[in-house]
Amino acid sequence: MDQLYREAILDHYRYPRHKGHLDDPDVSYHDHNPFCGDEITLELNIEDGVVVDAAFDGRGCAISQASASMMTEEIIGKPLEELRGWTKDDILELLGIEIGPVRLKCALLPL
Repeated sequence: MDQLYREAILDHYRYPRHKGHLDDPDVSYHDHNPFCGDEITLELNIEDGVVVDAAFDGRGCAISQASASMMTEEIIGKPLEELRGWTKDDILELLGIEIGPVRLKCALLPL
């Protein structure tokens, strides 16, 4: 099963979904990992309390970029109230593999 998740991570890294910028985002969030240099900018458009579009841009390892790609796919169409309750466990569940402490910040950059 881990192999399936690893393939999904590599697919999202090689062919990221929603990578780029929104024309006029309602929300823009930037974070970086000072240990490895990975960085992510996440942009959202929100209507009536629901995420209607999402995009990310950045650079970094397969884990950080795949995490951002998977998360943007997952959050479109979801209400903000639901997303406010997201934790690191939700991101790790999306990735589907065990992430060690050194890579944890990479995986959680878009959160």
